[in-house]
Amino acid sequence: MAIEIEHKFLLANSDWRKQISRSVKYRQGYLSSQASSSIRVRISDKHGWLNIKSVSIGTHRHEYEYEIPLTDANEILNNLCRKPLIEKTRHLVTDDGNIWEIDEFEGENKGLIVAEIELKEIGLPFSKPHWLGVEVTHDLRYYNNNLLNHPYSEWGKS
Repeated sequence: MAIEIEHKFLLANSDWRKQISRSVKYRQGYLSSQASSSIRVRISDKHGWLNIKSVSIGTHRHEYEYEIPLTDANEILNNLCRKPLIEKTRHLVTDDGNIWEIDEFEGENKGLIVAEIELKEIGLPFSKPHWLGVEVTHDLRYYNNNLLNHPYSEWGKS
């Protein structure tokens, strides 16, 4: 069984940008998003992926990911996924031996930047860089499938 163990954080400042080792554009869309799971297609670099995740709040959840042909991924994103698509640049940052994935969103979620760290075990301690802000792991608003229905650009407009 595949388990994803991750923590999500906002950022306190932009010092992390000095530590970027690589950046990759992501384009992803959702075929299905239910109370129990989500099914999405993602393109990163020149690779297509089908991803199935359990929808649960917290640090760990089931995740299955399979590479699919890039042409299929593009067709699925363009023709079958709900719109708008999630578009972001993922910056990889290494700090104290840990790899942080920092997602800088575009489109309707422009302005939102979220840092994530994936761990090998539940409860594994990790050092928090000085540029890390408040943890939002338990806040559903910051999950990609929720950003589809409630984009960051609309937060606070009520």
